[in-house]
Amino acid sequence: MLIEGMNDALSIAQDLLRCPSVTPADAGALGVLERLLGDAGFDVHRITFSEEGTSDIDNLYARIGTEAPHISFAGHTDVVPPGDEAAWSHGAFSGDVKGGLLYGRGAVDMKGGIACAVAATLDYLAANGGKPKGSISFLITGDEEGIAVNGTVKLLQWAAARGETFDHCIVGEPSNVEEMGDTIKIGRRGSQSGTLIVDGVQGHVAYPHRASNPVPDIAALIVALSGDPLDAGNAQFQPSNLEFTSVDVGNTATNVIPAQAGAKFNIRFNDHHTQESLRDLIDKRLVAATGNRIRAHIVWEPCNADSFVTRPGAFTDLVVSAIEEVTGRKPDLNTGGGTSDARFITRYCPVIEFGLVGQTMHQIDERTPVSDLEKLTKIYRGVLERYFG
Repeated sequence: MLIEGMNDALSIAQDLLRCPSVTPADAGALGVLERLLGDAGFDVHRITFSEEGTSDIDNLYARIGTEAPHISFAGHTDVVPPGDEAAWSHGAFSGDVKGGLLYGRGAVDMKGGIACAVAATLDYLAANGGKPKGSISFLITGDEEGIAVNGTVKLLQWAAARGETFDHCIVGEPSNVEEMGDTIKIGRRGSQSGTLIVDGVQGHVAYPHRASNPVPDIAALIVALSGDPLDAGNAQFQPSNLEFTSVDVGNTATNVIPAQAGAKFNIRFNDHHTQESLRDLIDKRLVAATGNRIRAHIVWEPCNADSFVTRPGAFTDLVVSAIEEVTGRKPDLNTGGGTSDARFITRYCPVIEFGLVGQTMHQIDERTPVSDLEKLTKIYRGVLERYFG
């Protein structure tokens, strides 16, 4: 039950939305959280991480309490570019409310979710003497929509080096598909990209016997590598899939057989595979398909997106109960969609994703119903009551 006079998730969200924090810029967004959490008694740290060839990223870690159990809310204040700002019916960074809807880049993904977590936490603390019966923390990065090098992965390493341990984590990503309470993400498939390269011999099209055309060969290999299933999936995951996304020979002449052809692909893989076993499987399929004639190899891209799953249990049951109380719905426990920073957090503690409805994320006129902000705040508040109860 929310108490009267609680910190308003809407006003917090508006303050965050009015910071144009397009990756890698912070634009004051973390400062909004630093002030709110610091005033509530949190021990707040601002940490900037750097790496050669990348942008410096500002991050925030805040904790109140020193004992277990320790629950953390994680998320990101960086957002994708707004696109054509003239196409927005309300300013992309206005935080305007019209017709019961809050507009702005990040309203759904995911400043709105962070605002709800902060509002729920401050309300819980106000009702419990300013201290949790354990610990509550916030892991907030400005590098989720970017290359994710100087964000959550390094923030977790920094926290671990300080002796911080986490029991459970909720990432406020927009997990719901159609309406509040329909979906919890309990895991994600991994993502692995690569390029298939086929070498030929360049020559004149009138003298094909003097050349070796890689185009028909790469077409055959594309069919061979993507034709057979990688697995059948399991109770938590849909089957893995390999999708070719482009084919290029870099050839502008119509009378020249090219020397090389390349095809980019991406694999979304479940927990039947590790990065190593997946690459080994595809490499073996390639060897079988090339025989002794076709010269081909795969250039694998670095991957920091392994598959993970938080198995249903006491923690997921607790979150489901809080959702049902507010929405009357029992959410689907799902592992679909893309990747998130939960892939890093799972190395430290069980993690689930639950936030707003994601239908307008990354779109022009990104928006969320104000009523959904209120529901999500109540759900997070219910989670805290149950967690420390």
